[in-house]
Amino acid sequence: MYKRIVRKDGLVILLVPKKDSRSVTFEVLYKVGSRQENLKNNGASHFVEHLMFKGTERRPDTATISKELDSIGAEYNAFTGKDHTGYYIKSNSSNIVLSVDMLSDMINNSKFNKDDIDRERGVIIEEINMYEDNPLMYIEDVFESLIYHGTKLGYNIAGPRKNIQDISRSSLYSYYKKFYYNSNCIIGIAGKFNEEKVLKLVDQLFPIVKKEKKVKINKVKSFKQTKPKVEIIKRNNVEQVQLILGFRNVSSKDKRFLATQVLANILGGTMSSRLFLEIREKRGLCYFIKSSIHGYEDISSFAVHAGLNKEKIYTAIELIKEELNKIKNKGVSKEELEKAKNNIKGRFTLKMENVVNHLNFLAGQELFDEKIKDLDERLKEVEKLTLKQINDIAKEIIDWKKVNLAVIGPFNNKNKFIKILTK
Repeated sequence: MYKRIVRKDGLVILLVPKKDSRSVTFEVLYKVGSRQENLKNNGASHFVEHLMFKGTERRPDTATISKELDSIGAEYNAFTGKDHTGYYIKSNSSNIVLSVDMLSDMINNSKFNKDDIDRERGVIIEEINMYEDNPLMYIEDVFESLIYHGTKLGYNIAGPRKNIQDISRSSLYSYYKKFYYNSNCIIGIAGKFNEEKVLKLVDQLFPIVKKEKKVKINKVKSFKQTKPKVEIIKRNNVEQVQLILGFRNVSSKDKRFLATQVLANILGGTMSSRLFLEIREKRGLCYFIKSSIHGYEDISSFAVHAGLNKEKIYTAIELIKEELNKIKNKGVSKEELEKAKNNIKGRFTLKMENVVNHLNFLAGQELFDEKIKDLDERLKEVEKLTLKQINDIAKEIIDWKKVNLAVIGPFNNKNKFIKILTK
């Protein structure tokens, strides 16, 4: 059960009560991420997120904020995506007043002190270094930069180092003021709380103001890709190479999106999926391999991600291509479809038992301006999917003229990869 409240100023409040819980999570989301940026200020959303922890008049520095939250054993953090930025505090339910007060103070009263900003430049650059030094994480950025090249979805969330070094305090503050307003905000409360008291608290600490328009995205236009694209990040000192091979896919709001999730489950979503059994179990070419969907409100990707033996990468790509062609040309079986449906329904049900996961499931739909569907509605949608829907979407998505391949490893020659993808 949940409750959705839309205030007069457009701020949306999502309540997910769980009376037998002893904790409560308070979360604040804004519809702003790297896709709202431009080339000059790319990285601003993530930079602003960092600055929310640097102090207010009441809590003058990071140490004051962290000591106050650590003193109650709270879990707290923030995150920036391509289409949203979020902040949360999870604590004992008796500390809900502190959680709401803390995030209200941080979000509404952060100082944007120039010295703090200058120090944080180095912190963010080290964060970028950390991700780039971890091929397992970095390959996702490389792939999205490739598949969405020429659009804002191709921007790196953290931005280029030069932007982080050069962006001014006034640019960051202007960006913050442009996107951090109530009409562009979703507040979520999940766990044990008194509804009347928590709503009064939110109205007090996030006061009602004049309604403004919510952020609307500039939708990604259709791509005119006519041949495979390959991006190689050369790393000589790795034993295992990382690759993501994928295709652009329908948006998360498209009725066919759920069918692509089922297709990904059959192809490489479980330890009994086609790719896992063929590439890992039968051939021993990798430790992990998976297929997955990453969706935005106007487009998504359908991709295979693998960590592979560097000596056998070409063989592995040929086999991955073979499995994709099988599923495109021969389709999936009735038995595979039923197994995938049951797997997805089971996983989803287990996931929703966690009240924070339930909140994020609802907030994700709200973020994309979708009509919110609860667990039962989503399970019914999965059950209604037909074999024809799955096989039709496979034929549509898997198009080798529109494939994109990102690789991190000791390679120079794109043509070797392109040859495999085009033959």
